Amino acid sequence: MSIEVRDLVKIYGEQKALDSISFTVGKGEIVGFLGPNGAGKSTTMKILTGYIGQDGGQAIVCGLSVGEYPLAAKKKIGYLPEANPLYPDMYVREYLDFIADTHHLTDKKARIEAVITLVGLTPESKKRLGQLSKGYRQRVGLAAALLHEPEVLILDEPTSGLDPNQIIEIRDVIKKLGKAKTILFSSHILQEVEALCDRVIIINKGKLVADSQLSLLRAQNDSLTGTIRVAFRELPEAAVLEGLEGVQGVTHLSDGQWELRTSSPDRVKKQLMELALQNNWNIITLQSETRSLEDVFRQLTNPTSTVTTNTSH
Repeated sequence: MSIEVRDLVKIYGEQKALDSISFTVGKGEIVGFLGPNGAGKSTTMKILTGYIGQDGGQAIVCGLSVGEYPLAAKKKIGYLPEANPLYPDMYVREYLDFIADTHHLTDKKARIEAVITLVGLTPESKKRLGQLSKGYRQRVGLAAALLHEPEVLILDEPTSGLDPNQIIEIRDVIKKLGKAKTILFSSHILQEVEALCDRVIIINKGKLVADSQLSLLRAQNDSLTGTIRVAFRELPEAAVLEGLEGVQGVTHLSDGQWELRTSSPDRVKKQLMELALQNNWNIITLQSETRSLEDVFRQLTNPTSTVTTNTSH
């Protein structure tokens, strides 16, 4: 395994920021690391990268204990912290040259040009860091993390401050890198996680609450009752819809749609289509709701939430 976290504990005063969490990430995996603010994501990443120590357990990168062999482990890691520290008076290439020297790179000029191209920094590469937008500063941080060709990338909010086009570009870079590297990244943009990852790890209040493939996570945490929304050109009686097998409740919405609660959405949709044929009704819309990562995230980290997202079928 490229990343191993074993019963990791971190305590700040009387607060246990990490409470014996364990997980592994293998080579070629891009894993989303999620949790609400204060859950312990950044603390875990800082321990994995050797920025801070733990109070218990082990953090292992490429077979090396970060606590016992910090320098050797750091050579294997590229890290983009959430608060991306840069020197505003330095030029882009000057800064990357400085980072290359800290890694004792021998082919630094070629490597600097390669990462500038890779992360899309070329248009702004002749500017001082202080002149760059936040999005381009993020690109500089990502370029610095990639400079020494690490085996493991740990990215804390890598798309923070990027516009939608830039997010897509950085997403493509991360996907490309994930074919050969291990990537653990956190993000508050859950749509980004869904686009990039097949697997997510979720922590809440310092505890691991989920570690699963996205498809399994949705299935395991799906509520017993789903929702169907249907709109007819005609106006059926509520009692007709309530009488359908498997329907547990019906609500007439203000936009002319009906909301049907059911544990058997496929069966109910079939009955709705049969009902329309029998009564010569015209169905305008027929939607069933599926759970997004946001729904699952909110259920696991805020159990009182019942938010759902519509997807047309």
